[in-house]
Amino acid sequence: MALKYQRILLKISGEALGGEKGMGFDEPTMDAICGGVKKAHELGVQIGIVVGGGNFWRGRSSGKMERTLADKIGMLATVMNALAVSDKLEQLGVPTEVFTSITMPQVAQPFTRKDALRAMDEGKIAVFGGGTGNPFFSTDTATALRAVEVSADVMFKATMVDGVYDKDPHKYADAKKYDTLTFTKVLEDQLAVMDGTAATLCRDNKLPILVFDLADPDNIARAVQGENVGTLVYEG
Repeated sequence: MALKYQRILLKISGEALGGEKGMGFDEPTMDAICGGVKKAHELGVQIGIVVGGGNFWRGRSSGKMERTLADKIGMLATVMNALAVSDKLEQLGVPTEVFTSITMPQVAQPFTRKDALRAMDEGKIAVFGGGTGNPFFSTDTATALRAVEVSADVMFKATMVDGVYDKDPHKYADAKKYDTLTFTKVLEDQLAVMDGTAATLCRDNKLPILVFDLADPDNIARAVQGENVGTLVYEG
């Protein structure tokens, strides 16, 4: 089957790496997720990955800590996750290169668009850590930013639900799932897809987002090939 997307930017939450506990690293879960990424990579698609840091740290749960410091700790958590995902992919035989938004040359390369594109052109998966490098921005926004910077065809947001609903499907049995959605509706109805900054960035740069369930990691390869997976958010 032909590829629908040639270059994707995949967002994986930190909690997803922690398995059922949502904390630290769960090896079987990471094997499954990275195995799903490998299947997509073997199809020939270029892949960039942004990983969240919630399995180690959530800034909004940092009590009285000054916000910018809490966010910096969160950025470091995403770097740890980027290294872990890179290592797991390498164990599976998938070449990677890690880039950070915060300069730490002993750990990974600082991000530049040129180097990230070079890595993907070489067949490597580019793994981005450190968020945007600035406080007050989520890793959703970091994913949207990196996706626009590397001219990705789409942003994949892998979540724990199978798409976007009009209300929380875990709480309401009559929650309605959307197959397609516009960014305008996401922003106007304040739907829980991503924060407004990320949604606006994607809308203004005509970058579609596919929201799908990571419980089945094969969904990544299915989505790359254009199968009906999750909810596609775009501006017509």
